[in-house]
Amino acid sequence: MGIKRSVRELLKRIATARYTSKVRKTAAVVGTGLKVIYYSQVTRNTFLGNNVSMNGLRIVGRGKVTIGDNFHSGRDCLLITQNHNYDHGDAIPYDNTYIAKDVRIGNNVWIGDRVIILGGVTIEDGAIIQAGSCVVKNIPRCAIAGGHPAKVFKYRDIEHYERLEREGKFH
Repeated sequence: MGIKRSVRELLKRIATARYTSKVRKTAAVVGTGLKVIYYSQVTRNTFLGNNVSMNGLRIVGRGKVTIGDNFHSGRDCLLITQNHNYDHGDAIPYDNTYIAKDVRIGNNVWIGDRVIILGGVTIEDGAIIQAGSCVVKNIPRCAIAGGHPAKVFKYRDIEHYERLEREGKFH
């Protein structure tokens, strides 16, 4: 039993190292402490802060993605930074051109499993996005949002959040 668990843990560490290396090689900027636990995909237009943890995050499109420090994603999350040109293109339902929009995610943001974030969105510092949500509009600082489309339904305890931040208590 112990040997099987040891082998499993070793394989998990090897996979994490491989996934982390791949993201580090692809992203434009990577801070310290990057940890990629499951297969993740970033673009050359991706800028990562310190202590970023990904659990199967996929970034697609030509828009710039900036992710701040102490970010954590759940599994199977998707950031889409471009869309087909359906308004002013040469064909319907859309043509072969794209409209790219940037995504900015602040510090200390946690997004749950299977969250989709569309281009043009900013998620401010300390926000939490509920699992299964689709973020189509900006999310304010320390907000907790969820749903389709994601809407703010609560805020973190700001005093507690700021105290932990001042004390440098990051996970």
